[in-house]
Amino acid sequence: MPIEIIRCLSDNYAFLIHDPAAGEVTLIDAPEAAPILDVLADRGWNLTRVYLTHHHWDHVDGLAAIVEATGAEVWGHAGDAERLPKLNHAFVPGDELPGGAQVLDAPGHTLGHIALYYPELSALFSADSLMTHGCGRLFEGTPDQMFDTVARFAALPEDTRVYSGHDYAAANLAFAANYAPDAEALAARQAELPILARTGAPTTGTTLESEKLLNPYLRCHLPQVAAAAGVAGADPRAVFAAIRSQKDNA
Repeated sequence: MPIEIIRCLSDNYAFLIHDPAAGEVTLIDAPEAAPILDVLADRGWNLTRVYLTHHHWDHVDGLAAIVEATGAEVWGHAGDAERLPKLNHAFVPGDELPGGAQVLDAPGHTLGHIALYYPELSALFSADSLMTHGCGRLFEGTPDQMFDTVARFAALPEDTRVYSGHDYAAANLAFAANYAPDAEALAARQAELPILARTGAPTTGTTLESEKLLNPYLRCHLPQVAAAAGVAGADPRAVFAAIRSQKDNA
């Protein structure tokens, strides 16, 4: 089942998952209608459903036009339904959805944020929670909530690919470089990102294994990361909170 990564707006990603055996196509988030509809038309795919990760406008703004054009059904978190567009189906964390997605609770960026994990695809669609080389800003949640969200993801198999909702990789990596990342992995990624930028290739889809070498929010248990954050000897939650605060003020 191929995953199509679609650039939307200035720095958003949307994702199409095609299941040829079932004849179904799932869209994860709908930042902008035109590029998504263009890919569907180009591939000759009929959209079956849309899964929403959270209510922010840059993840739902294209939804009405997409539903009008395709008739796809809309799924979202029952606990955040009053802030989401009208849903055909509601889910809660722990549910397994059509297509094989498992709904994971992922508060922090927003309180109603969820992520979608596809074990058969070794894919985690984390939207604005865990991001490439970083994590999302805490608009509603607490550092403790985001720490628990990231820890939940970190327990997944290390070959899981993380598909985040924005292309913030370059800025996140520049920040992450201050927090004792693995030197070899950092040099390799610093060399790779400009090439991806020149070709327009997506920066998302890194593995959890690689993120654990670079992403400071996945490395808060390491003494060298605590020291780099200026909180040597602190527990991982305190290290996480310190790094997130420093990013907010960078």
